[in-house]
Amino acid sequence: MSNLSRREAREILLTLLFESEFRTDEDYREIYATSAEERLIPEDSYIKDAYYKIFENREMIDDVIGKHAKGWKTSRLSKISRSVLRLGVYEMLYGEEIPFSVTINEAVELTKKFDEPRARSFVNGVLNAVKDELVAEGKQKQ
Repeated sequence: MSNLSRREAREILLTLLFESEFRTDEDYREIYATSAEERLIPEDSYIKDAYYKIFENREMIDDVIGKHAKGWKTSRLSKISRSVLRLGVYEMLYGEEIPFSVTINEAVELTKKFDEPRARSFVNGVLNAVKDELVAEGKQKQ
């Protein structure tokens, strides 16, 4: 286990997701293993568990993104926006201890740091729409 903050872990996870966008012919487990070794990614259960679960559920996560990205196909989003949204939707669906507001705020912060300025409102809008749907379904988090 590492001493990373959750924000630092999210940044590392985002870089792994983004890197995977360019290594589409490789298995996600191989990408994780080589990236962890070459970049000396600390042993962190959040990073590894989230990365694996995002890939194991990528089609469903992308469907959720596509449903709420009005007028955009998931495949047409920028690689960084798609990676941030995958991380955000993963946390909203599977991060039981993470409030929706924290996930959305962290996704917007990652977008501010790594994506173009106009992507912020898009990421915020998509994730808020996902949150609204989940709350309507009774899947509220405190």
